[in-house]
Amino acid sequence: MLLLISPINHEEALESIKGGADIVDVKNPKEGSLGANFPWVIKDIRELTPEDKLVSATLGDVPYKPGTVSLAAMGAHVSGADYIKVGLYGTKNHDEAVEVMENVVKTVKDISPDTIIVAAGYADAHRVGAVGPMEIPKVAKDAGCDLAMLDTAVKDGKTLFDFLDMDELKEFVDEAHSYGLKTALAGSVKKDQLKPLHDIGCDVVGIRGAACVGGDRNTGHIHHTAVAELKELCESFDN
Repeated sequence: MLLLISPINHEEALESIKGGADIVDVKNPKEGSLGANFPWVIKDIRELTPEDKLVSATLGDVPYKPGTVSLAAMGAHVSGADYIKVGLYGTKNHDEAVEVMENVVKTVKDISPDTIIVAAGYADAHRVGAVGPMEIPKVAKDAGCDLAMLDTAVKDGKTLFDFLDMDELKEFVDEAHSYGLKTALAGSVKKDQLKPLHDIGCDVVGIRGAACVGGDRNTGHIHHTAVAELKELCESFDN
């Protein structure tokens, strides 16, 4: 299970890399759970990240505007992102979500077939009127994405596990795998929740808060010792 850590700036990216993060995920929590950061921040972090590590970028909690989102995807690609995540916030159903994602896939894959495209839904989609979480694997498959992801839309202390139980999360992972897709799970995931996610076959776990000093995704800052602890824990599950 790969460890994805979400820094917001140069300093946090260095801490993430020093701690051993597998994927350095550039985001901006001020703009939401999958808030987009600026192109120059993505570019800077790609340049300082070792070539053998993936740099991910979020496009934001996006509206149902396929053209706008496709342009954002091109911006993330040009800025150096290897892994592009789209938060399907404004899409209310399967068809809208597929329309957004298939245009992102076409935009990026036409010029960079190896770039990983992630359809990201929300475990608490009902709180914001977004497409349901259990529909995301099929959305990802139908749109030609590489990975299906879940996060939480509202960051109010509730976690992924407050909205979906382990049986539902396993169903999500199993369905995505049956389509040949990878999976990522995030949403205020705590250290003691990593083992259950590993055990259901999750491919990538996304973390910000648990890697921050004080454990707060907004007021804290990522520290390499916290990242190293999480990485060591993830590796221990395979031994």
